[in-house]
Amino acid sequence: MQNLIGLLHAAVERHGERDALMWKSEGHYRKMTYDGLWQRVQSFAYGLQAQGVAHGTKVAILSNNRPEWLIADFAVLSLGAVSVPVYPTLTAPQIGFILQNADVELVIAENVELVEKAFAAASDTVRLIVHIDRLEALPEQTGPALLPFDALVRDGLECLEADGPLTAWEQVDKSDLATIVHTSGTTGNPKGVMLSHENLRTNAESVLLYVPVRPEDRSLSYLPLSHIFERTCGQFAFLSTGACMAFAENLNTIPENLLEVTPTLMTSVPRLFEKIYDGVQKNIAASSKVKQWLFRTALKIGKRHTADPTPLTQFLYPLFDRLVFEKIRAKTGGRLRLLVSGGGSLSPYIAEFFRAVGLPVCEGYGLTESAPIVSTNPVPDIRIGTVGRPLKGIQVRIADDGEVLVKGPNVMIGYYKNPQATADSFNDDGWLCTGDIGRFEDGYLKIVERKKNILVLATGKNVAPFPVESALSRSPFLSQAVLFGDKRKYVTALLVPDFQVLSEWAAEQDLALPLPDLLADERVQDLYAREIDKRLQDFASFERPKKFTLLPRELTLEDGELTATLKVRTHVLEKQFASEIEDMYREREEIAADTARSL
Repeated sequence: MQNLIGLLHAAVERHGERDALMWKSEGHYRKMTYDGLWQRVQSFAYGLQAQGVAHGTKVAILSNNRPEWLIADFAVLSLGAVSVPVYPTLTAPQIGFILQNADVELVIAENVELVEKAFAAASDTVRLIVHIDRLEALPEQTGPALLPFDALVRDGLECLEADGPLTAWEQVDKSDLATIVHTSGTTGNPKGVMLSHENLRTNAESVLLYVPVRPEDRSLSYLPLSHIFERTCGQFAFLSTGACMAFAENLNTIPENLLEVTPTLMTSVPRLFEKIYDGVQKNIAASSKVKQWLFRTALKIGKRHTADPTPLTQFLYPLFDRLVFEKIRAKTGGRLRLLVSGGGSLSPYIAEFFRAVGLPVCEGYGLTESAPIVSTNPVPDIRIGTVGRPLKGIQVRIADDGEVLVKGPNVMIGYYKNPQATADSFNDDGWLCTGDIGRFEDGYLKIVERKKNILVLATGKNVAPFPVESALSRSPFLSQAVLFGDKRKYVTALLVPDFQVLSEWAAEQDLALPLPDLLADERVQDLYAREIDKRLQDFASFERPKKFTLLPRELTLEDGELTATLKVRTHVLEKQFASEIEDMYREREEIAADTARSL
């Protein structure tokens, strides 16, 4: 099992008749067994081989989550070829950069929209585009050839029946390049991270030592498989155990899909947990006074019991669990036993809430360059506010300036065709420089902030944005908060209101105004000023925003303001809202100048 296909093959041999995949089609969830998955992987691999895909060939996958994504990836890896995942939400120019940067020869695209993107983005090296969905009308394009996915599977099945099982995967060495994953690009152009079979396999095996998965488990997958966190945890680790991986239709259908799939496990980024928490809070706020009291009391008992149980909480918790928490868990399908969080920092108050209601969150830490998991909280020894302990075989140390440094079999080969960036990512002793500031507490790693995100004020004070933004986001009137202030005299913030809560408050105040006028209204401005003061009482004065601007809309993927895992691209906001940010500083400076002139 020195390569990734060995992990899948071992699972197929042990659990061939068990369900491996579930996906929604024509209104119903369908299933595929491990035996069925293996046959499709082998058939498609034969089909790719007939199209000239061989050891080292770069193949891009441009698709949303679905069985064909996994089948394509495993098939590519079976031939010793290199898969290049591409987020389907990217624009044609962004896709074009990846295809050219990675020397992609073949693109597997999901539907007509993505096929058209692939044609528009195709570099000179792309010679074939394989479409997954049936195309009613073929795009009128010149350049690469176009073939249907099913045709390659049919051709490959004939080879499988004639020549027997594909054995090429047995010759794939652990040191062979498996994938080129382009960083999400919160700043600058993405770089192609080269990860070997050993990088990914050892990471998948190690995480299972801390987060045990059983063949009886079922996960609900909604994070893009293009993201290395979902791919390593969901695809490689999870499917190596004989468990079942079910795909959510999309982000908006997760509440419905949870009830249909009834998962026992789920991996997510913090933003989803925040949305679930906000949803529960809104429902409680709209309920009767009695229900509000019951919920607040239950949550208080639940937090005390799950943090440090006493005889009193041991007596009371089962009662409140039956009255309150069971109803919350029922909306997740009723079988969830563990949530896994990665791809960003999870606020402790969110983790405490989920633990109290009986849905513990196992938070971990990593980056694309480390395949990606560096540390995670071991089950059941979860310590909220930390990202757990380093995985087996991975060394972590803290540099003199607080930066987290990593060594281990999971660390990338380097950046594709970018030796300078590769060299810059390691220190003189060969440790990967993560760019994160952290510290250890009793063997558990705690991440403070991204090194590049630290705001160094003109006064010399340093401000870590995340704790402030997290505290502000606890306000029911706020959806998101983003801090600014690097090289400035003071901190400012762009605030995204929770528009539903704000509109309900405005109705109570008889403020029937269009949204732009509502946000500018003095009473609304005072409301948010009070919320800032309330939420940031425990922060130093220099950490609190002196000025804020209310944005008239949510931040979106489509506008490039969020990454595919819903992290804010601060540098994009700095450009998109440059005038609003400057106004927050210019206004104060102008007032000071006017005052000086009047004197």
